[in-house]
Amino acid sequence: MKEYMEQLEKLDLFKGINKEELTALLENLKAEKKTYKKGEYIIREGERITEIGILLKGHLFIQSIDYWGNRSIISEIKENDIFAEAYAVSSFLSLNDVIASEESIIILLNVKKILISPDIPRQALMKNLLGILAEKNRNLVRKNGHLAKRTTREKLLSYLSEEEKKRNSPSFSIPFNRQELADFLSVDRSAMSSELGKLKKEGLIDFKKSDFILRKL
Repeated sequence: MKEYMEQLEKLDLFKGINKEELTALLENLKAEKKTYKKGEYIIREGERITEIGILLKGHLFIQSIDYWGNRSIISEIKENDIFAEAYAVSSFLSLNDVIASEESIIILLNVKKILISPDIPRQALMKNLLGILAEKNRNLVRKNGHLAKRTTREKLLSYLSEEEKKRNSPSFSIPFNRQELADFLSVDRSAMSSELGKLKKEGLIDFKKSDFILRKL
């Protein structure tokens, strides 16, 4: 755990907590480091979650699989993101899977101890946790905005436009390959690839693999 202390100190979750307090906090919350290979499940749908996860290295997807085996990517988890906090502080069962899209290292924290232990800086931690939950809710609203579009073309343009705003640049890379992007937008991959080709031909976008450039006519 010591090799990741400098990284942990910079996380929004631990804002306002000094190094000594953080060391004691991690011990109090039974912090446990785990490594997962690509394709391994961190959380499966229907599990009862008691721990918050922090992704130290790698990349994860939150996904849902329907009865027929079709996958939808709900969101991605990047390095330094936390996950499963909403389930960990409630008694609800997980509605989705969390799976490693590449080899990943995470830390698990027993969140229940945040609520019962008088020996940790709970006020700062809970304030930070609420801020993170609010930001995740904003991101979910953004995604719902993409999915509310009627056509594959409109969903693509909505998503790519949002990425341009986030990066403040018409040139950017997305965290998905073609199948993953189709799963994220809940569209057919072939139809999506066809629309990307049309948008490129019309001069609205250019791309190579996961690198995109938006153009104004």
